[in-house]
Amino acid sequence: MRQPPSNTIALDAIKAWRISAILSEAIAWVITITLFVLAVIFDFSIWIPIVAAIISLLTTIIFVFILPKLRWRRWRYEVFEQEIYIQHGIFIVSRTLVPMIRVQHVDTKQGPILKKYQLASVTISTAATTHEIPALLEEDASELRDRISALARVDEDDV
Repeated sequence: MRQPPSNTIALDAIKAWRISAILSEAIAWVITITLFVLAVIFDFSIWIPIVAAIISLLTTIIFVFILPKLRWRRWRYEVFEQEIYIQHGIFIVSRTLVPMIRVQHVDTKQGPILKKYQLASVTISTAATTHEIPALLEEDASELRDRISALARVDEDDV
């Protein structure tokens, strides 16, 4: 079996993923609080809001505190002359090889949360799908984009 890729994504990815999870979980908490208010106003069973609060608490713990760190530990990538090797996943580990000859274009993207931590993601597009290497330092993302682009161009010239 092939060795896992050696390059990791930026450690600040954990912080960025936690902020994203907090924003998502805020919706669950707004619904939970709304259920409590409605239970008081309309005098119906308090058990529904209590169950919603327990579920919200559990999902917040899992998605904000546990999963970002596990996700960061599993994300690996490596760029070779002929292919890009990407490994990710928490319970089901996915190992993807993207042949350079199939790369159509490479982009970097950066949302407001990634920008706060000077991070960017590299997206690699092929005819079939798009692969992403998330949360690299901006400089590393730019260098990786340029390197993949150059290697993909060389492969096209060889064909």
